[in-house]
Amino acid sequence: MKGSHETEIKIPVADLAPSRAILVSSGAVPVSEPHLERNALFDDPEGRLAGSKVALRVRHARGRGILTFKGPASFDGPIKRREELEVEVSDPGLLETILERLGYAPKFRYEKRREEFRFKECVVALDETPIGSFIEIEGEAGAIGEAVKGLGLDAGNAARSSYAGLYRRAREKDSRLPPDMVFPDSAR
Repeated sequence: MKGSHETEIKIPVADLAPSRAILVSSGAVPVSEPHLERNALFDDPEGRLAGSKVALRVRHARGRGILTFKGPASFDGPIKRREELEVEVSDPGLLETILERLGYAPKFRYEKRREEFRFKECVVALDETPIGSFIEIEGEAGAIGEAVKGLGLDAGNAARSSYAGLYRRAREKDSRLPPDMVFPDSAR
């Protein structure tokens, strides 16, 4: 099991290339090569988890599966903090079947192409999603501020919503978007 809390900031950007260039030129240590992440948020038929502002996620990435519980979020300015409990699973497809047998169902699926670096005592994720590019920086609050500054980003532009919330708003603006935030070329 990993961690008990996450502290992060998510900033939308027009282009990931300038931040990637800063990370590479500064000697940031790659944590992961670019890869596709497939995520599914599960809930019961009544939506009690979402209604309680918690999330139950199954992630498929880099040949691994991860089950994550996320508690309600709190904010210190643009920085989000929430309980996060994770455990690696050997067969995420079977885990999804078990959750379904227990009465949970996938309510929202989302994908992102992600690349991660260690920079200024944080993990910086460069995320390309079907609704745009984002930089997520996870670490201690002070280190997050240093990483934001080092990447030339503006914390005032931070998104307070999860990817599910961001996509919900994108669909309100464009009803042609599919129900799930997946790439058009994605094979499910």
